[in-house]
Amino acid sequence: MYDVIIIGGGPAGLTAAIYTGRAKLKTLVLEAGTLGGNAGQTDLIDNYPGFPFGISGSDLADNFLKQAERFGAEIRIEEVTGIEESPGGKRVITNQGEYLARSVIITVGARRRELEVEGEKEYLGRGVSYCATCDGAFFQNYPVAVVGGGDSAVKEALYLADIAARVYLIHRREGFRANQTAVDKMRANDKIELKLNKVVKRIEGEGLMQNVTLLDVKTGEEESLQVEGLFVSIGLVAAADFIEGLLETEDGYIVTDENMETSVPGIFAAGDIRVKTARQVATAVGDGALAGIAVTEYLKE
Repeated sequence: MYDVIIIGGGPAGLTAAIYTGRAKLKTLVLEAGTLGGNAGQTDLIDNYPGFPFGISGSDLADNFLKQAERFGAEIRIEEVTGIEESPGGKRVITNQGEYLARSVIITVGARRRELEVEGEKEYLGRGVSYCATCDGAFFQNYPVAVVGGGDSAVKEALYLADIAARVYLIHRREGFRANQTAVDKMRANDKIELKLNKVVKRIEGEGLMQNVTLLDVKTGEEESLQVEGLFVSIGLVAAADFIEGLLETEDGYIVTDENMETSVPGIFAAGDIRVKTARQVATAVGDGALAGIAVTEYLKE
């Protein structure tokens, strides 16, 4: 029986493990994929406090991991498929077995929605990116494109306009879901060119991405766009299918109170899987710390 099982080994999960480990709680972290989450796969994180010249996502994730293990957290690479009530606590079911815990913290995060087109996976990290603030600096004075029509896409286009030689914004419609003030600012920027009523059909290159083929959704005509980078910003998808029907959610994201507690006593959530407005490494770490403290108090009671 563990005191707490943390589902997810990203910044929120590993931070929670640091706090529960320091509180001498028997802690197990279960991660289905790569420790560090989305942050761990980022080349350079330049906006996390304490690293004035930035730090690679893998190095930051490794620091989180070492600190959690130093305080006694046990780490296992297993995919969680379900959570059930059990006498005295919760039963966490994985693809390799079952574990019992007095409490659970869910920190599985959110994954970027993909275009699901030819070449997207092949050129990931070689031109294709899902985070302009993470990777935009690598495309200084090169032409790039952004895909999307919401706030994040427009913000990324404006951000990249200060870095890239040219920014093309690709959107399947003429209207935008983004804030009108931001849209007006984007339209007024001479470095941003709109490609409306168009979708990405395929991504091509030789070693690195060099070309995007667009399809006009009204005419069916194709257009070749020569760009070095493609930033996909079409939203996020909650990454916790196993919670369906278990907890109160909104669009797949978990509803919590200010102490990270969910609608089920003894189950907490932290990081990008929560209903929240900002999804950054810094906010995930803050959530993880609060969840770790809240679980400690919960178990004392």
